[in-house]
Amino acid sequence: MNKRIVLVEDESIVRMDISMILKDAGYEVVGEAGDGERAIEVVHEKQPDLIIMDIKMPKLNGLKASKIISQKFNIPILLLTAYSQQDFIDKAKEANIVGYIVKPVSDDRLIPAVEIALHQGDVSEQYREKVNEANHRLEERKVIEKAKGILMERFGYSEEVSYKKMRKTSMNKQVPLERVAKHIVKKYSTKQLQATSE
Repeated sequence: MNKRIVLVEDESIVRMDISMILKDAGYEVVGEAGDGERAIEVVHEKQPDLIIMDIKMPKLNGLKASKIISQKFNIPILLLTAYSQQDFIDKAKEANIVGYIVKPVSDDRLIPAVEIALHQGDVSEQYREKVNEANHRLEERKVIEKAKGILMERFGYSEEVSYKKMRKTSMNKQVPLERVAKHIVKKYSTKQLQATSE
């Protein structure tokens, strides 16, 4: 599947040139914008694989637009700039910016930068998924431990018996162990609340 790109550049001729280079290289330009405000709308609408964003633009510059976009979407951003000053590079590190290209843009510089940016975006997404998965597993373990503790306290079961009972319920009802644990926690937490309010 072709990678989808949103192109943000206030100079229409430059935008047309870059768009042609990208299309010739097999990329799909799914949206274009001429200022930072419109860029945010287009990205929200299209949710591309990559954003190529000019820094100096009317209404909202590329750095500010990148920052706003990065708060909502995890999309790699490649900056276009007529400058190569350090302060731009330092500010660029704050958002999801994975690289920058100094104008004028040529296909021999643009395409490798696009490929690297897309690769970094993929790696970043895989990393995020792994982190989310690890966090979910941790939460899962916490709720199972809590449910186990409730059974041990209320019924005097050992840790092993509590776990076996939960596992048996999970298998009999064909629901995940985490769901059984959540049900136990909810059920007995509600009972405790009722008892204390009486």
